[in-house]
Amino acid sequence: MSQSKLSCTGPLYRWTASNGVSWHFITIDGDAGEEMSATEAMRRLELGRKHGFRSLKVEATIGETTWQTSCFPNTSNDTSPGGDSDGWLLPIKAQVRKAEGIAEGDAAHVELELL
Repeated sequence: MSQSKLSCTGPLYRWTASNGVSWHFITIDGDAGEEMSATEAMRRLELGRKHGFRSLKVEATIGETTWQTSCFPNTSNDTSPGGDSDGWLLPIKAQVRKAEGIAEGDAAHVELELL
């Protein structure tokens, strides 16, 4: 299976659960989001089942920081930035935010390699 390289720029936003725990995300949408959806659908057809909430493993790079994580389809009906029931959610851990000096509301450019 070939690996795909994608890029997207979007605002970093915080999502807070009802218990007060929060996570930071960038929504991968547009052409990159469509490519991710197509890749997930093909993999589901090849494997014959959904895998890990339809997640896709990725290697993500923002600035000089590269890490591996999983992206998840955005199924939210939320109206916050990135909460438009479209695209994919890329979690941005604190270590990356600190290393790259990005905070909630900042636009960040991300390069993704689908694994």
